[in-house]
Amino acid sequence: MVDRMRANVARLDGGGRIPGVDLARGLAVIGMLAAHLVTTESFSLARSETWTDVVNGRSSILFAVLAGVSIALTTGATRPIDGAPLSRARGRLAVRAGGLWVLGILLILTGVPVYVILPAYAILFLIAIPLLRLRAATLFVIAAALLVVMPFVQAALGLLPFWHTEAGESIGLVIGWPYPFPLWAGFVVLGLAIGRIDLRDPGVAALLLVTGGGIALVAYGIGGLLAPPGPVFEPVDVAGIVASVLPHSGGLPEVVGGAGFAAAVLGAAVLLCRVRPVLLVLLPLRATGSMPLTAYTAQVAIWAVWAFAALGTTGDLLAFRELHPFWPITLAVVVGCTLWTVVVGRGPLEAGLGALSRRVVRGSPPDARSPRA
Repeated sequence: MVDRMRANVARLDGGGRIPGVDLARGLAVIGMLAAHLVTTESFSLARSETWTDVVNGRSSILFAVLAGVSIALTTGATRPIDGAPLSRARGRLAVRAGGLWVLGILLILTGVPVYVILPAYAILFLIAIPLLRLRAATLFVIAAALLVVMPFVQAALGLLPFWHTEAGESIGLVIGWPYPFPLWAGFVVLGLAIGRIDLRDPGVAALLLVTGGGIALVAYGIGGLLAPPGPVFEPVDVAGIVASVLPHSGGLPEVVGGAGFAAAVLGAAVLLCRVRPVLLVLLPLRATGSMPLTAYTAQVAIWAVWAFAALGTTGDLLAFRELHPFWPITLAVVVGCTLWTVVVGRGPLEAGLGALSRRVVRGSPPDARSPRA
C-alpha cells in the first residue's frame, strides 16, 4: 500500500507529466469555485478588497486554454501524431466530447445556478479534432485571428432576439452558449499552440509569463480607457460589447487580456514547479489539477446536496452564498482530490472517460514519448 502511494505521488512529479500544467489547472479550479461561491465587487487596483474579482471570467478562460494544452500533450506534444494514432486520437476525443456533454446536462439538471461549462467543452473538443496535425506556429496564427475577429462576430450573434426566447434559452444551455464556442474556440486553439511548444524548457515558460503578462496588461489597460466613467454597466450594442473589459462580456480587451493572463499563469506555474521543494508543498493543488473534471463535478454535486438540505432548493444563489460555502467546498474538493490521488491514482471521472474512449475506439496505447495532461 505504501509503495503504491509513493508511486502515485511520483506520477505527479515527473515522468509523463508536466507538474506546472497540473498546478495551473488546480488554480483554475479554485478560481472557478471562488467565482461561483464568493460575492465580489468589480476589480479596482486601488482597492485591495476587490482584488479577488480577478477570478471572474479569467478562471474559466484559463480552464479553456488548459483544455487545449491537455489535448496537445496527449496527441504528440511538440511532435503531432499522424496516421493511425491520429485517427484513434480523433475518435477518442470525439467520445470524450460526447461524455462531457452528457455529464454537463446532468449537472444542469441539478438546478445549481451556475452556467455549466461542460457542454461548451464538448463542442470545443469537436472543433479541435481537425487541428490536431497542425504545428505551433500555424496554431498561434489561427488562435490570434480567432481572438481578434470573433469578438465582433460574437457581439452580433449574442444580440440576436432568438436567445431570449424559451427555445433559445434551452438551446443555449445544451450548447453551453454562456461560453460561446465561436469565440471560445480561440482559447482552446491557443492552448493547442502552447502545448505544441516545449513546456519543459524554462525559457519557453518564462516567455509565456512575460509575453502573456504584457499582453494582458496592455489589453486590460486599453479596456479600462475605453470604459465609460461612473458605475459599471452592461453594454447593450455591438460597439459597447466589443470595447468591454467586463468578465464574460466577450469584448476584445477582455478576450485578449484573458488569453494573455492564462498564458502568464501557465508560464509562472511551470517555472514554480521547477523548484523541487515546492512540488510537495503544492501537491494538493497539483492533485486537484490532475483531475479537473472530477473536481468541477464534485463542487456542483456538493453544492446541490448542501443547498437542498439547508434551503430546500438548489437554485437560490444569494441565499447559498450567505452560508459562506467557499472554504468548506474548496477544502472538501482539494482534500478529496489529494487523498484520491495518493491512495488510488487517476481521478475517477478522468479514468472512466478515458476507459470509455479506449473501449469505443480500440487501438494501441498513446505514444509513450508524449507528456500526459
